[in-house]
Amino acid sequence: MDLSLVIPIYNEAENIPLLIDAITNSLKDTKLTYEIICVDDGSQDKSTDILREIAQKNLYVKAVILRRNYGQTPAMAAGFETATGKVIITLDGDLQNDPADIPLLLSKLEEGYDLVSGWRKNRQDDALTRLLPSKIANIIIGKITGVKLHDYGCSLKAYRKELIADLNLYGELHRFLPALAYIEGAKITEIPVNHHPRRFGKSKYGLGRTFRVIMDLLTVFFMKKFLTRPMHVFGFFGLISLILGIFIGIYLTFIKFGFHQSIGARPLLILCVLLILTGVQLFSFGLLAELLMRTYHESQKRPIYRIRDIFSS
Repeated sequence: MDLSLVIPIYNEAENIPLLIDAITNSLKDTKLTYEIICVDDGSQDKSTDILREIAQKNLYVKAVILRRNYGQTPAMAAGFETATGKVIITLDGDLQNDPADIPLLLSKLEEGYDLVSGWRKNRQDDALTRLLPSKIANIIIGKITGVKLHDYGCSLKAYRKELIADLNLYGELHRFLPALAYIEGAKITEIPVNHHPRRFGKSKYGLGRTFRVIMDLLTVFFMKKFLTRPMHVFGFFGLISLILGIFIGIYLTFIKFGFHQSIGARPLLILCVLLILTGVQLFSFGLLAELLMRTYHESQKRPIYRIRDIFSS
């Protein structure tokens, strides 16, 4: 299979038939073999029935029905697991992404990239609740992760299959796939794509996701910096805490025996004990994290490097 299209679906009954037709029309002149994988994420409207009916009538459509609503990241992970294509395209099921842009993504991918991300340059969303928060988030995410894209939130992306095999999705990390791919050494670029106003249904995105985005961003930052060396972060802060605690302890000892002053009621004594205990705990966390990382890599036989090519005579 040349191409797999992974589409998370949640209450998009009116959009599904139009989306399938649009994808078919966009690929009919490419001569590519493809499959459309629609992952129903516990829809409560008629989406499940419509997907079953379409999948039964079309050999190139697969309907993956999840038992309940797990969220977009698990839905995408289920689609990735089912996909058999050499290239995987992801897009939303709300018809705001334009399937006509798929050939453009594929063409750009052939230039040697591992991931091509869409950029909704003329985005058709509410300026206050969607556009402004998105622009601020894109700037922050770019600075923290080191992957500077105009539009992290665009679901329309093209991936090489071997890249997807290296990515494990948890929580709500789907929006950080470019950053996760960058950690794996992927070559990433982005191209402008079309974006349409929502015609049917209601948006599932809003300001309520802000907290979860921040937590996931911290997770990605830690993975990028310390995935294979967690002791560097825990040990660093633990060492600082220990040094401060020891210096305060030496100072208090000098006060006690040099000037014969009472130190039992001094807040500095409590701070000294707290810093030393914190330092020991941080070192312990670092050692445990090192063991967990070794177990993670060795149990899955995941190397700490990625080879792009090997040349020999």
